[in-house]
Amino acid sequence: MNYNYYWNDIPGEGKCRNNLIYTSLMSGDTQTFCQWFYNDKKYHGGQNQVVDPKLMQEKFDREVSYSLLMEKHYPQYVPVIKDINVELRKLYLEVDGIDFWNRANCSVENYDNVLPDWREQMLEILQAYRDLGIYKYSLHPSSYFIVDGKLKSFNHFFCYHESEGPIKISDHASHIYSTRQDIMRTQIETMGISWDEPESLNTLQHLCFESFRKNYTDDFIDAAKQIYNKGTNNC
Repeated sequence: MNYNYYWNDIPGEGKCRNNLIYTSLMSGDTQTFCQWFYNDKKYHGGQNQVVDPKLMQEKFDREVSYSLLMEKHYPQYVPVIKDINVELRKLYLEVDGIDFWNRANCSVENYDNVLPDWREQMLEILQAYRDLGIYKYSLHPSSYFIVDGKLKSFNHFFCYHESEGPIKISDHASHIYSTRQDIMRTQIETMGISWDEPESLNTLQHLCFESFRKNYTDDFIDAAKQIYNKGTNNC
């Protein structure tokens, strides 16, 4: 099967990389998405951020581990894993066309046209992560595919379990895009937290939600934060 680079096609900006850590590939029939945890210079266009092989391996391991965990407990919320190539660090997912964000022409105003109940579906998925004690910081709308009218969540490389942490934001700056870092730096002042000192996973989950407000509607972000307000702990 032939695979090609998979891009975000942003109006006014053109094609740009779909992910800043791994290299995104899509089969010619758009039925299989491949997360290739490889530092491909051509795909990343000289903006390579995760260049440490050990860190890339860790990201792949987290992607596989949490994808399998979700598949075991909540298979309805994640894409079917078609294959895992450990040697090449490739994870193959069963999809049905381009991702949710690209389907919406990369605009929150089009979400309802693409999937009228996207809010309810995303909140159910977030509740599933919370029930498993998972904190997921990769929340971009391109982290969902749609299969048979149902959202399928992926991009688990930036997940932590409640048994881990606290962690420092500064230790993870290499896989946070510069514009999102700018948003987060403004938010940490409002929240009274630190960029360089360890913070609880739950605190950072709320920071993450705030950083994604422009990518979603306010009512959705507020509801998502409530999920992580329930039964919070000090992880």
